[in-house]
Amino acid sequence: MLSHLSSNSRGLLAALFAFGFWGVAPLYFKLLGLVSPLEIIAHRIIWSAVFLAAFLLWRDGPGFWRDMLLGPRQLAMLALTGTLVAINWLVFVWAVINDQILATSLGYFINPLLSVVLGMVFLGERLSRIRWLAFLIAVLSTTYMAWHIGKLPWVALTVAISFAAYGLLRKQLEVGPIKGLLWEAILLSIPVAIYLIYQSRTDGLAFLQGNSVIDLLLIGSGLVTLLPLLAFNVAAKHLDLSVVGFVQYLAPTISFMLAIFIFSEPFDLQRLLAFCGIWFSLLLFSIDPIRRRQRARMAV
Repeated sequence: MLSHLSSNSRGLLAALFAFGFWGVAPLYFKLLGLVSPLEIIAHRIIWSAVFLAAFLLWRDGPGFWRDMLLGPRQLAMLALTGTLVAINWLVFVWAVINDQILATSLGYFINPLLSVVLGMVFLGERLSRIRWLAFLIAVLSTTYMAWHIGKLPWVALTVAISFAAYGLLRKQLEVGPIKGLLWEAILLSIPVAIYLIYQSRTDGLAFLQGNSVIDLLLIGSGLVTLLPLLAFNVAAKHLDLSVVGFVQYLAPTISFMLAIFIFSEPFDLQRLLAFCGIWFSLLLFSIDPIRRRQRARMAV
């Protein structure tokens, strides 16, 4: 259906779908508000593995399992990265259920800035003066918000740090994104399956307790993980990373709008000032590579 579109157009549509989907994801998890966040994440992990394995089986045939073979070190690293992304998911779902979508939005706005700094510290990447300034403004804005609300914005920081650390480790691991995600889900499925079995014996589960809507939503959480991920991979294949990096702000922007205009979360002048600081730092962060490309062209 999209075969008549150019490569860039397909990539842009895929990016808009992926980040738009991630932006409205809080609406889905709000429907599971009566379910424990741990149970939601357990189902999200297990059903992600099921749906992703089914997709690869359909796409590549039974031989795809041969391509899944990895060494012990790679599997250990994927267990670690899987744990980081599980923490990210758990905090995100907990925040959505507890009316803190705004905090998750702040975390995902901060994440790209933090990722650049981690790249500088651990990968030897260099930061321009503008990006240093952007990072400093983000730190001051986050500190101002923490001072205003009287406590550390742990949801935003955990979301940002866990996902930035996940990206850093996955960047150093030579495993494809889909293959890596399947292994992460498989490795995490073992402990979460034990958790679900234990909870089922103590009547602590919502799954298969007579509410078919809850059952379908928990199963569907696997698709909520898989669909935007597949679209993101299409976007990364057909678009420049700078374009993907710009479109990624769509997700926290949509979540921000949902928090303010749909769920009426507290948003006073001080929070607005803090967010404005973050947005300004992201603007500086985004225009820096554009300026460098323009200078390179002028030099040529």
